[in-house]
Amino acid sequence: MNRFREKIEEELAEEDSVEQQEEPKLKEPKKDGNATIFFKKLFTEGAVSKETATDILPYLLFLCVLGMIYIANSHMAVKNIRDIDRLSKEVKESSWEYKSLKADLMFKSKMTEVAKKVDTLGLEELIEPPKKIIVQVK
Repeated sequence: MNRFREKIEEELAEEDSVEQQEEPKLKEPKKDGNATIFFKKLFTEGAVSKETATDILPYLLFLCVLGMIYIANSHMAVKNIRDIDRLSKEVKESSWEYKSLKADLMFKSKMTEVAKKVDTLGLEELIEPPKKIIVQVK
């Protein structure tokens, strides 16, 4: 920025000296201030030369790559959070299903429930204890 400021100040000094040489008697108030001249130079000639732009190009590319990595990282984080939520819901549903199936199995394995199921097959519950059969080997 100092280099451009020095150029502008030099041009202002040259313009003032030219004006003083041409018409020393009439002094008109300045119409263009330093800021106006700076912006005119900025938009007409450009603030960055070709050499400076090529020197800055690797740094700008590095910043662009970092920006893309940052964006990709945030997308991956959001995706991971969604996956975690989905999996936690699946785990809860599986846990509920396991508990309900376990309760059904416990109910169906009671003696009275088993007796009702096998009654259709013609099997009956024993009233007297079973007898032991002993075989003697000779």
